[in-house]
Amino acid sequence: MDQLPAALERAGNEESWAVADAISRVLKNSEELHSWRRHLLSACMKGLVAMYSSSKDESKQEVERSMLLRLEELLYVVEEVDPNDWCSLVKTGLKYRYRDETFLKVLNAAVQLLYKKESSL
Repeated sequence: MDQLPAALERAGNEESWAVADAISRVLKNSEELHSWRRHLLSACMKGLVAMYSSSKDESKQEVERSMLLRLEELLYVVEEVDPNDWCSLVKTGLKYRYRDETFLKVLNAAVQLLYKKESSL
């Protein structure tokens, strides 16, 4: 279980995500669930960065779409991100997917969620 988040960071590893979902269901009422979801969120962001960097031509759109939807779901549950992971995702995503509608929608939702507390401008 400890090695799974690292495996999830590799691009297009759907089988590992199925195992991660099963572990999340087992941990449903556990104190470890929030920590587990934070690890999953970090792995999801790192996986997207790896996909964007290695596949600059958007050839894996369905895999990316499912990862983006997973990212959005995890963000709403965890509501916090590692600043380095976030910066890397935003920078790489905007560099390679600035025209991708799904990426932009998830990015907008993430910005709204993550910066809602600081919106005193």
